[in-house]
Amino acid sequence: MVEKMLLELLSLEKSLGLKKTNKYSTQGDKVPVLQTNNGPSLIGLTTIAAHLVKEAQQKQLLGSTAEEKAIVQQWLEYRVTQIDGHRGKDETRIILKDLNQYLEDKVYLAGDNFTLADILVYYGLHPIMTQLSVQEKEKYVNVSRWFNHIQHYPGIRQHLPSVVVLKNRLYTSGH
Repeated sequence: MVEKMLLELLSLEKSLGLKKTNKYSTQGDKVPVLQTNNGPSLIGLTTIAAHLVKEAQQKQLLGSTAEEKAIVQQWLEYRVTQIDGHRGKDETRIILKDLNQYLEDKVYLAGDNFTLADILVYYGLHPIMTQLSVQEKEKYVNVSRWFNHIQHYPGIRQHLPSVVVLKNRLYTSGH
């Protein structure tokens, strides 16, 4: 799991346009650690990711209003506690059902703007989405729509294989 997180952080660095690669290690084979040059080490996926966003001077990815910042933080916590912590198909279904309902009227997790929450939840859901059947992806149509949108966002997918989300549907005209 931690190797996947380290790959995510390296991909995030690249998508943010950061030139120098940071030095990472792990704590207990479960948590990524960023070795900083001028201060204490930073521990945890979301803490490090938020630091990288600030370092790249792209703070809009953390939210622009107080409410949006709180929503971004909420989804970052959700990624670590729910998506990364899920066990088995039943918990996966609950996550997808909840996310599908939440995304019903949203383009992005924090509303109208692409944020760090979209990036990290996309990375967290990628292994789940690769395992779903076409029928399951259609059942969670809002998650599939959002996921497909994020995977095609410039610079985000990088090292991950593209996931075919929905099969093409043929619509016939009644004329």
